[in-house]
Parts: sequence; structure tokens; C-alpha cells
Amino acid sequence: MIDWAGLVALARELPEFEESTSYGRPALKVRGKFFAALRTNPDAIVVRCDGEEKPFLLEARGDILFETPHYHGWPYMLIRADAPLDDIREFLTDSWLLAAPKHLAAQLETE
Repeated sequence: MIDWAGLVALARELPEFEESTSYGRPALKVRGKFFAALRTNPDAIVVRCDGEEKPFLLEARGDILFETPHYHGWPYMLIRADAPLDDIREFLTDSWLLAAPKHLAAQLETE
């Protein structure tokens, strides 16, 4: 199960990530924009997602992705904290790409 240190370690692979807070809990940001946080009850990682793709992602990856009523209608979803590390990395990177300025995101996509 991933913890804060593990999530930060994955974020180190992404340019200009920042450790910050969001609504009083530790969060990850890029240039001041939120892209991930840990939550409890249930243990999960909150990430940004494309609002139009969200229903399809939740259906296709219901084994690790879900939402609570709090996130219904918003472009955020939850990843189970016990999801495989490669899946967490993929959705964390996708979330970072949505939050990062376009020129910074393009830089990562060309690497």
C-alpha cells in the first residue's frame, strides 16, 4: 500500500512538482495547481482526470478506480492505495499532465 513517502517518490519523476497542502492535507502540485493527494477512509489517492473520460475510466478500471459522492460531477477520481505501483504512476502522471502548463507538459511528453 502506497504512503505519502511513496507518492512523493513517484512525483519526483515529474518536472517541477511541489509538496504542498490542499484543504489541510498534504498534496502534490505543479506550479501551484493541485494534481494529487492522499486521503483516508477509504485509503486512496485523489487525482485529476478528464471529466468526459471519467465515467469510462471508472468502468474500465473499476478494480482500482472509484469515486465517492464528494467527487461526483468533478474532474477528480480516487485510486485505491493498494493498486499496483505502475497503475498509480500512470494515473499520477496523467493527473500531472492535466495540471501542468502546456509547455511544461509538452516537455515531459517529448522525453
